[in-house]
Amino acid sequence: MATYFIDLSPEEMRRRLGDALSVYVDAMRYPRGTEEQRASMWLEHTRRRGWKAVAAVDVTAAVDVTAAVDVTDPAGQPAVAAEIAAAPLLGVAYGYCGAPDQWWQQQVVQGLRRAGRNPAEISALTSSYFELTELHINPPAQGRGLGEALARRLLSGRSEANVLLSTPEINGEANRAWRLYRRLGFTDVIRGYHFAGDPRAFAILGRPLPL
Repeated sequence: MATYFIDLSPEEMRRRLGDALSVYVDAMRYPRGTEEQRASMWLEHTRRRGWKAVAAVDVTAAVDVTAAVDVTDPAGQPAVAAEIAAAPLLGVAYGYCGAPDQWWQQQVVQGLRRAGRNPAEISALTSSYFELTELHINPPAQGRGLGEALARRLLSGRSEANVLLSTPEINGEANRAWRLYRRLGFTDVIRGYHFAGDPRAFAILGRPLPL
């Protein structure tokens, strides 16, 4: 098998939503059934300004992408496109432009105010940013650099000034997600934040763009 990194259109995300949510649930170790709770939210996100999604898929190694123009399926399309469309998802990431009317931004602004940040600092962070909303790798595929590759593809060419994300707090930052974010240059914006309705503590991390 060979791994390919692809962009997902809103239509492709809708078509592969079940697969993407399955990766999400397994990566986050959530109970089965969480997929149904999150599906409508993920679909709503595809309609937000600046939405972009990327994925890592496992494609049969016999398919030669460089020769795709010479190999077509019965519909006249490159065979590799058909292979990719049906290939298992190894990872998925998406995000969109932050905006004042979004719940997540409202929560972050509230946290920044509680932390004593002045209005100019808050505006500098939130007036132009890309929210890296989800980044998940199927557990058996973790440790192969897929998360970093997806993050770099997702953030490539963004016009926003910053990228922000939230991630659960972990003792000693001792997991792959934290190591990835630190390797990519993310620094602390808020630590130990509790989003409304969630008992867990989260860190808000950010960095300037481009990556």
